[in-house]
Amino acid sequence: MMLKKRISIVLTATLLTSILAACSSGTDKGGSAALPPQEPGQYGDTGNLALPLVDEPTTITYMLPSNAKDLGPGKLVVQELEKRTGIKVNFQTYSPQTYQDKLKVIVASGKLPDIFTGLKPAELKKIGKQNGVVAINKYADQLPNFKKLYMEENDWVLKSYGDEAGNLYTWPIYNLNRKVNHGFMFRKDIFDELGIKEWTNTDEFYEALKKVKAAYPDSYPYASKSLANIFRDWAFGWGLGNTDQYPAYYDEKDGTWKYAAVQQAHKDMLDFMKKLYNEKLLDPEFLTDTQDSWTTKMTTDKSFVTFDWIGRLDLFYNQIKEQNPDYDLRYANPVGPTGNVRTLPEVSDFSVAVAKNKNTEVSLKLLDYLTSPSGSELMTIGVEGVNFEWGGDGFPVYPELKDLPLVDITVLEDRYAMWLEGAYLRPDHRSIYYRFSEKEQEAQDKIVKEDRFEPLDPILNFTDEETSKLAELQTSLQKSAEEFNAKYILDAGYGEAQWADFQTELSRSGVEELMSIYNAAQKDTRSPNRRP
Repeated sequence: MMLKKRISIVLTATLLTSILAACSSGTDKGGSAALPPQEPGQYGDTGNLALPLVDEPTTITYMLPSNAKDLGPGKLVVQELEKRTGIKVNFQTYSPQTYQDKLKVIVASGKLPDIFTGLKPAELKKIGKQNGVVAINKYADQLPNFKKLYMEENDWVLKSYGDEAGNLYTWPIYNLNRKVNHGFMFRKDIFDELGIKEWTNTDEFYEALKKVKAAYPDSYPYASKSLANIFRDWAFGWGLGNTDQYPAYYDEKDGTWKYAAVQQAHKDMLDFMKKLYNEKLLDPEFLTDTQDSWTTKMTTDKSFVTFDWIGRLDLFYNQIKEQNPDYDLRYANPVGPTGNVRTLPEVSDFSVAVAKNKNTEVSLKLLDYLTSPSGSELMTIGVEGVNFEWGGDGFPVYPELKDLPLVDITVLEDRYAMWLEGAYLRPDHRSIYYRFSEKEQEAQDKIVKEDRFEPLDPILNFTDEETSKLAELQTSLQKSAEEFNAKYILDAGYGEAQWADFQTELSRSGVEELMSIYNAAQKDTRSPNRRP
């Protein structure tokens, strides 16, 4: 234990030394020619931010995950940012699969890019206290868009995402989410063929799966690629859901945080899953299946019902339409006693941070421009008359991409450096990302019109001491819960006795201590009662 503590101290000291060293470095100026001021409104609504943002050409580095092969100076967004702001942005990208490993190495080296994304909130706060990254709120007077969105209109952001001193080291993302993005889906063509109506409650869901099984005895009607996340995804229908903190969730009925895995409603959900498994209605590979295997099942009459992202409704059809033009995957009603789905937040945190160095103010002003309506349009729609024109439906069309079978945000990222994760900070809802297909619109209508959303849980803000204790407890508790969930469903010998033993086991492992930390934070004034 002592050795571990010493190593921790040495690593922290090394990191601090490295970061402080990096703080004194910064990046080079790109040139010395003075930049002329631009006409107000030349590039739309900048939120009172004057362009250009710098007096002379300046280059900054911006690290983020991307699968795009080339985000160099030839890309439209890179060129346009330099023209508008005077800042040449050098995007340093790594594949999403390797990004976190690369980020750890870079953070440990202390050679932080000017802007980067992806650290865990607790790690970012720790580096912020070491002056490796800046407290953004301290520069608010220079950042009109940040100040308006996160210190005036959503003042809960500093309380929820800041540290104990009220300093915020992350630049949030505003209004990214669509209302409905995930949910249950079913093969409507097969249901219609068999005369099965779409379910409206859990009992009808079960009966529908049985009828499909009777017609296709070699199939497993429900398939999943979500691995252990299936419990989180289904939990919203049982009133236990939380996207960020699951299995911890906030119970609105009595205003306390609870641990889903030991609740009776969770056992009810497991019992239902166990029934589906025992009757071969649930794919036996539901906790281990790969995306490729799952795709095959869902497109070859091996499985007919699943849970996924709404983009899959059209993607599967496009994959299979030559072989099966009648293939028709549709968004389905929720399953579970609440009949609700998750609510997606208006403000999201991708841990976009700015290093403390000579380019700090320039970097912050760039983020503020990306947060303005003008920057929003550039990063998620493009440049009117250059790469897009407005279509008759109010959404952009891209003439030079007209021969592509599908123009989605990955195409825009690859072609123009638009929609870069960690660089879009306020997506424009006129973008094609928000132009729903007929199937996707049906998903929105089905949930929105009946307001079938679970309440959004509060975002709690923990102290360093609490964060350390949570890290100690959360991983082992969640691992135990996932292992028990699997055994309870798959092992015919698991029942009431094993459920009681499991509750005792989690209690001994500290689940009450974990929840006491949550509820203490909930009552503390540093956390808001609820985020919008």
